[in-house]
Amino acid sequence: MTHDHDLVLRPTEAQTAAALNPPAGRNGGDLVVETLAALGTTTVFGLPGQHALGMFDALRRSDLRYVGLRVENNAGFAADAYGRITGEAAPLLLSTGPGALTSLAALQEAAAASAPVLAISSQIPSAGLGGGRHGYLHELPDQSASFRGVVKSVHTVRTQSQIPSAIEAAWKSALTAPHGPVWVEIPQDVLLAPTRIPVVTGGDAFPEELPPRVELTALAADLLSKAARPAIIAGGGVVRSDASRKLRQLAELLQAPVVTTPGGKGAFPWNHPLSLQSWIEDRYVTDFLEDADVLLVVGSGLGELSSNYHTFKPRGRVIQIEADLGKLESNHPALGIHADARLALQALLETVGRRTDEGAPERVREVLTKVAERIASQELTLEQDVLASVRKALPADSPSFWDMTILAYWAWSAFDAKGPNLLHSAQGAGGLGYGFPAALGAAVADGSRPVLAVSGDGGALYSIAELATARQYDLNVTWLIVDDGGYGILREYMTDAFGEATATELTRPDYVALAESFGVPGVRTTPETLEADLAKALGEPGPSVVVLPAVLRMFAPTHLG
Repeated sequence: MTHDHDLVLRPTEAQTAAALNPPAGRNGGDLVVETLAALGTTTVFGLPGQHALGMFDALRRSDLRYVGLRVENNAGFAADAYGRITGEAAPLLLSTGPGALTSLAALQEAAAASAPVLAISSQIPSAGLGGGRHGYLHELPDQSASFRGVVKSVHTVRTQSQIPSAIEAAWKSALTAPHGPVWVEIPQDVLLAPTRIPVVTGGDAFPEELPPRVELTALAADLLSKAARPAIIAGGGVVRSDASRKLRQLAELLQAPVVTTPGGKGAFPWNHPLSLQSWIEDRYVTDFLEDADVLLVVGSGLGELSSNYHTFKPRGRVIQIEADLGKLESNHPALGIHADARLALQALLETVGRRTDEGAPERVREVLTKVAERIASQELTLEQDVLASVRKALPADSPSFWDMTILAYWAWSAFDAKGPNLLHSAQGAGGLGYGFPAALGAAVADGSRPVLAVSGDGGALYSIAELATARQYDLNVTWLIVDDGGYGILREYMTDAFGEATATELTRPDYVALAESFGVPGVRTTPETLEADLAKALGEPGPSVVVLPAVLRMFAPTHLG
């Protein structure tokens, strides 16, 4: 009797011959790029450095496309966006010490947003490892310790024979729900040494599935079927697991209103009769959700933004579907279902009963009317007009990437993303400088449609160097810079709290002239001409910059009362 675990794949004669006679001139770096290619990689991001030269030399002998950015953190943001758009693990090649550490903020954003990034870093020579003080360039007592609290998993290589398996394990970790960044590090001498290890020709790193427990979905389905006032909060997990269609089917089956979190933008149709859109920071929506007798939370940990700054206090039964075990019931007691959103929603669709509730759409309209009236009372027509102009100028199927800036905070609540996986922002970790390099990564992933980046003038200064990257690779990205002369949201926060702002005003360049110095077309626009100027820039191939001098204000918060 033969068991599955007894089966061994036998090499063909050609494979045996290739293994016995590997090509000359290869090193440990070749094992890295060969393993990536075998796993299906076509594109890598990064920045070379002295200890990583073995990897970068191996790229010359491979068919992989290399996209080099000017700062490691920006390379990480680009890889993050590539992973979000493609659903693949995006390789990020880095050098040791300062180069590696400069990527930390980008990896934190990838972790917070569940973006699959495969970071592969060099290390100092093997003789210097172990925590001693040998004085090697870029030496750290334990480089990987700096990453363990940020990434999903750390994989340390010490010999060439470990390289393929370590990268496969990291790849699998990055793509197993919840997706996230992973860290592999390889010593300089291991990368540089000649190798006689056969060419890596195959990879088996299919991510593990995370199905829900049957008894839990059965109970959840029963609660939802019998609910009088069910409601749904859809988070980023719905987008990441490509479960938007299943979410819509379940909402319509239950006649349950749906609100999306900033990370879940586009997971539910904006103008659907059951759509509360993304006004999750508004107290009217918070009150509506608190009144639900059964609240289904899918792919969200109900963190700060998604709970209206922790003022949300549900009175009914909460069902939480979450792939990240650490987020399960971390903020509210719930029937916690540890599962991938897509698989859990499918299980509910197969077991839940149809509800009839003709009044649900009317209750949704009443809430949205109250929200609109609240915003209208604050005299914020400039902000609404600017956001509307961006929406009209941006093609419906184009992705947008938003830095931490006032217009982005408006977009979290008031922008129709037109579909899942089209609006991305840095709200996961909240760092500056995300928008433009992330948009470059998205343009690398799909060059057939224009990509929009949105930054404030403060955040833009983090990313100016990448205008050179945009021009070098002729990437189809339009960068909208809203120039208000400083850190606008911090200015507003400090003025409200202390009566005046400190350290928020910035000397900044002429962004149009600066863009043109890189060979990137630039235009200065106004709120009245923004739609036309932005549409024109998006409609022309290659990179471009549109600068809007404007001081925008936020709508009043509803969590402070």
